[in-house]
Amino acid sequence: MNANGLPDSVRLVEVSPRDGLQNQQQILSPEQRVELIRRLQASGLTRIEAGSFVSAERVPAMRDTDQVLAALPAVPGVRYSVLTPNIKGLDAALQAGAGEVAVFTGASETFTRKNIQCSITDSLNRFAPVVDKAKEHNIPVRGYLSCTMGCPYEGEIPLTDVVTLATELFQMGCYEISLGDTIGTGNPARVQELINLLQPSIPLDALAVHFHDTYGQALTNIYAALNAGVRVIDSAVAGLGGCPYAKGASGNVATEDVLYLLNGLGIETGVDMDKLLEATRLLTSDYGYRNDSRVGQALLS
Repeated sequence: MNANGLPDSVRLVEVSPRDGLQNQQQILSPEQRVELIRRLQASGLTRIEAGSFVSAERVPAMRDTDQVLAALPAVPGVRYSVLTPNIKGLDAALQAGAGEVAVFTGASETFTRKNIQCSITDSLNRFAPVVDKAKEHNIPVRGYLSCTMGCPYEGEIPLTDVVTLATELFQMGCYEISLGDTIGTGNPARVQELINLLQPSIPLDALAVHFHDTYGQALTNIYAALNAGVRVIDSAVAGLGGCPYAKGASGNVATEDVLYLLNGLGIETGVDMDKLLEATRLLTSDYGYRNDSRVGQALLS
């Protein structure tokens, strides 16, 4: 812990090349996605979502993820992850040489059915063989759990339900559980309560937080998570992202904003702001995406 009683260091998981891009109307070529990831890696980010092996018809922005992985440089200490919703996706990821895979479900039954077209129970049954096979190949599996703070259809989700599902993912073999506030309705008290409830079953170093900034609470919620001992934060450069099933939901919390907060708190990340802004420039000036990072806007003005 540092002088502020917060973690000495935090790992940022950059999700813009997958979670940020997957629902955008403007689709980038594999070459453009590779250049984005190169700049993110050059800033010091070591955990980067590179894409997903899902139906190209359903998610055209993630088409040719195998080409993206093939073009990325192997850098010591850097791991590129991909989303693999089923065995077919995992097999494609293994063939492409992915260093990490992820599975995704939700704490809301309605949201899960709309998002991945199956029940929560069915999603867990589908993931079990994915996790088992990935472990056979020594590939780490990350578990994403959406709607932990609330659902656009069901409203507030009981935290006990979130704890049960997160624990199931962890016991299934996911080395890390990313707690997603998909519609950005979380608040610091609820964040701390959830993390405290999870402690008996999941160690702090196996928890990550993934906040959207719809109500402007993402940084406040991250600070609450830091005070609770969480050391892994998901974010997206330029605040890229959004969810088509959550009306009004803004993008992911911006990596630039999170980094500025952590720098101010004296928390080490290994990420260089000036180099990170090169990725921001690429996305916003060259590729034409909107810059939803307050820090990015200020420093690039």
